[in-house]
Amino acid sequence: MYTGPLRSLIDELGRLPGIGPKSAQRIAFYLLKVPNEDAMRLSDAIVSVKERTALCERCFNVAERGSLCEICDDETRDGSVVCVVEDPQAIAAFERTKDFHGRYHVLQGALNPLEGIGPEQLRVEELVSRIEGEGISEIVLCTNPNLEGEATAMYLARRLSGLGVRVTRLASGLPVGGDLEYADEMTLGRALEGRRELLG
Repeated sequence: MYTGPLRSLIDELGRLPGIGPKSAQRIAFYLLKVPNEDAMRLSDAIVSVKERTALCERCFNVAERGSLCEICDDETRDGSVVCVVEDPQAIAAFERTKDFHGRYHVLQGALNPLEGIGPEQLRVEELVSRIEGEGISEIVLCTNPNLEGEATAMYLARRLSGLGVRVTRLASGLPVGGDLEYADEMTLGRALEGRRELLG
């Protein structure tokens, strides 16, 4: 129906998560209508985030290229407690609770053998090396409460056993099959408070 640059824009927008064909078309036509400076500001923001953003050298959260993230750089945080999450979006959810004052470690995914994601594809060994090097005394496993997240938590609990670190898991209150980034602050706060130890 549409050709040229408009068709290309609709196709690219349609590849974004959560954007279907109709939404992609609506966004494309919206961008056609806005003033050029508004469209260019969006374009510049996309280019800038790709050029200037990388993973934190310590925890693998999102950071400015070549530096630690804001949380790792904050000396007031409790470095002895590390919350292990699947992706950076979960960090934003925990930070909204204002109940966690430790640091984080982002696995960059969860175990999923069907998609070829094993421990080697995750930041597991980097977590192990942080325990001794940073004097970590507690690891809070905060993977999503779904099949992949639970399998990842159990794998990590076994991998970390015998390393002299307390391994805990978020308490109930989070819906099974849900994603942490969609949980409200109160639910996440209560889950943090009631976390439990795994494998003694």
